[in-house]
Amino acid sequence: MRILIGECKQEISSFNPVLSHYEDFTVQWGEDILRFHRGGVMEMAGALSVFDAAPGIELVPTYSARARTSAGTLAGPDFHRIANEFLTSVSDMTNVAPVDGVYLSLHGAMASEDEPDPEGYLLSQMRAILGEEVPIVISLDLHGVVTDRMLQHIDALTMFHTYPHQDFFQTGERAANLLLRIMDGQVRPLTARVFIPALVRGNELITETGLLGRFVRQAQAIESGFAGLSAAINIGNPFTDVPELGSNALITVDADALPNAVEVAEAEAVTMAEGFWAVRERLQAPLVPIDEAVRQAQEGEGATILTDAADATSSGASGDSNAILAALVRAGFSRPALAPIVDAPAVRQATEAGIGATIDTTLGGSLDPRFEPLPVRARVRMLSDGRYHSEYSGAPVDAGPSAVLEIGATRSPITVVVTTRSVGLTDRSLFLAHGLDPQRFDAIVVKSPHCRYEYFDAWAARDLNVDAPGSTSASLPTLGHTVARRPLFPLDENVPFVPKAQIYQRRTA
Repeated sequence: MRILIGECKQEISSFNPVLSHYEDFTVQWGEDILRFHRGGVMEMAGALSVFDAAPGIELVPTYSARARTSAGTLAGPDFHRIANEFLTSVSDMTNVAPVDGVYLSLHGAMASEDEPDPEGYLLSQMRAILGEEVPIVISLDLHGVVTDRMLQHIDALTMFHTYPHQDFFQTGERAANLLLRIMDGQVRPLTARVFIPALVRGNELITETGLLGRFVRQAQAIESGFAGLSAAINIGNPFTDVPELGSNALITVDADALPNAVEVAEAEAVTMAEGFWAVRERLQAPLVPIDEAVRQAQEGEGATILTDAADATSSGASGDSNAILAALVRAGFSRPALAPIVDAPAVRQATEAGIGATIDTTLGGSLDPRFEPLPVRARVRMLSDGRYHSEYSGAPVDAGPSAVLEIGATRSPITVVVTTRSVGLTDRSLFLAHGLDPQRFDAIVVKSPHCRYEYFDAWAARDLNVDAPGSTSASLPTLGHTVARRPLFPLDENVPFVPKAQIYQRRTA
């Protein structure tokens, strides 16, 4: 049996004013996809481990476009280039010989200037190429925006069960196993979806310790139970301002195993959605004002993590917010502090001056105009090409030419790692690559809402979610949604919710 595989993944923030482009993606074709992913940790690697172990499978690798990090809205021409390359590859490979099944690794929170649902577009166009009978199974991030068009054109999906995300590989495995069962005629998927008009953020989303874990475990129990094929609580990406933004309860069962499959799937999805809605107000982020957070870091014993989720590059922000850095400077912070920032002009100035030089420059506000550039006098401690490997995945990262600058007192300066491009900051890689161990600092600005526990929280005295401005702020009503359908909690008051299941089923018996 021939299984076509492909990949298209990006998460964007509609409130980041800087458009992303084709050059912000790693693009691969054919066998290069297999060579890259085999032995890896991501969804495609998990799927390949299943397909490689199954007898009689011929893989048909087509096209992969993976954004190097989350970013702003994808420019229209650049999306159309990616889409055309993707679909041309699919068409070329299926013209050689028909395929019997499809696995796609997607994210779900992609959006371009002129296409709010790129994943749905790609899936609809693939259906036009492949026909109605070829089963398609996709994997998604639980922050994906699940749309009606996506669900119409797939047979089933699997979704992450963890946040912070740790089950990339397992999610791909689940998708591949489900696809094989569909192709073998063992199961006939039927999916119930209940849309929940709510956006959520905060520590209660940590699946191991927070409230969201309750619904994830409920989904896992359904998925592993009799006739269960896949289940998930989907919380969307509140920073992707698109029409179908919101949360979803998704239940997929085997229609052939249950005489009342529609009623069972509907009931499970409604129950999960009602439970989620009941605790929506607790699924919000408590925030600490900037100056108060800096005061606690100055006066408190031990290290303080200053979480700048509002400028989280892993969520699509530009990375050039200086809001917390400015507060540290303004307060005359007298303990060792560490922060990242994106500022290509400052890197160029530091490079021209050289290591050991003192420069008068500005930091921040080079991309997002909501931030006013911060004038600083800084010493150039280090220069680098900005290339390193992710602490978590081992994948290569390229932040572009970078500089380590020290601001203020020689004995306890504010140390800033300045990069040319934004990169994901969900681990310590950027700091460690520049010889900076976060545990040697008393205040560490972390531009990601939830990193793995061992990276920061395991040794820090406190982790403060700072109420800073930015394109990924957890203060969701301040972002300025204009496209998402309303009313939507917490953007609006008195949002009504009557759970109603939509049923999706493609294949006949």
